[in-house]
Amino acid sequence: MITQRRLDRAAYILFIALILLAPLVLGDFWVNRIAKFLVFGIVAVAVSLCWGYGGILNLGQGLFFGAGAYMLAMSLKLASATSMQQGSDHPVPDFMLWNADPGAPTELCCINRGSFLWLPFQWQWFGVVMGILLPVLLAGGLGLVVFRKRIAGVFVSVITLALVLLVRLVVIDAQPLTNGFNGLTDLGTFHVAGFGFDPYARATYYLVAGFLILTLVGSRLLVETRAGLILQAIRDDQNRARYLGFDVPIYQLFFFTVSAAISGLAGMLYVIVAEFASPTFMDLSFSITMVVWAALGGRASLLGACIGAILINVIAASISETATFVEAWKAIIGVVFVLVVLYLPRGLAGFAQDFGERLERRFADSGKTTTPGVIPQAQVPRGQAP
Repeated sequence: MITQRRLDRAAYILFIALILLAPLVLGDFWVNRIAKFLVFGIVAVAVSLCWGYGGILNLGQGLFFGAGAYMLAMSLKLASATSMQQGSDHPVPDFMLWNADPGAPTELCCINRGSFLWLPFQWQWFGVVMGILLPVLLAGGLGLVVFRKRIAGVFVSVITLALVLLVRLVVIDAQPLTNGFNGLTDLGTFHVAGFGFDPYARATYYLVAGFLILTLVGSRLLVETRAGLILQAIRDDQNRARYLGFDVPIYQLFFFTVSAAISGLAGMLYVIVAEFASPTFMDLSFSITMVVWAALGGRASLLGACIGAILINVIAASISETATFVEAWKAIIGVVFVLVVLYLPRGLAGFAQDFGERLERRFADSGKTTTPGVIPQAQVPRGQAP
């Protein structure tokens, strides 16, 4: 008999096979583009873990994505020979000179502007560690306040929304340190053990695909643990979970920080593929778009949310480059989203699950058929031989 678990497992295997085989039929340009979409799939997994399984609607997911992106971008900025300050012993980026106060001595100006913050990022491993650690610290600090105070529902969404906008303003206003609206560009190549990951190389694609697979499988195993089941119980009824003796804030905080760590990882991978970091990562529209990806794919399904993010970006890229729809592609995507919400409230994953259940019932019913002329054992009158 076909079970839902077997169908889920087959879906995971098929999806993994497709993303691993995709570079064999794609050119370098599309390899790079699909790699970006896979990064968005990782973000969608983080949203699904937090929203679909934890019931925590985070409208500031871009904060963690942007934090991870900026941490690695700072290291790669210093790794670029063309973006370094020339003739200085201090490893600071060139834009610090452009943003310097007129008439101020070059060296003193850079130091006074906070170049010491850039010093540790000359080691790439520090940027990688901070790309995970900073989102976790931000999520941990926010979660301690929110969940301990038993703030829930729309209030969590409003707080995360306000926080991402606040951090975005800070990044833009700190132009001498962050280059403001311009973001971080002209980055060096990401290296691991002396091997460089060119953004258009298949090795970089497989780096992203590998982390996506690890994120998907790891998150799936996590939600199937006892902690994951308790989190879903908390999502359904927090008061009942507290009555049963569970420390609700601890579970919420743990999964909230895990979601932030995944988003930080995605931000770093996006920098490797796209070669820039921008304050637009922390735009409200981008964070809401992440929620839309998860809703289209199915927020209660990790794989569904991931596929939804990839699919909607592939469609958007294809439509936006078509001359007929170049002016209306955003409206088309909006109509698709409305139709899915109206007719597929559980997203594409919910539709696939319903189809699998119908298929399972059909196989179960076919197994109950009996041979003509033979009376099933359960129907034999008591006291008579069959």
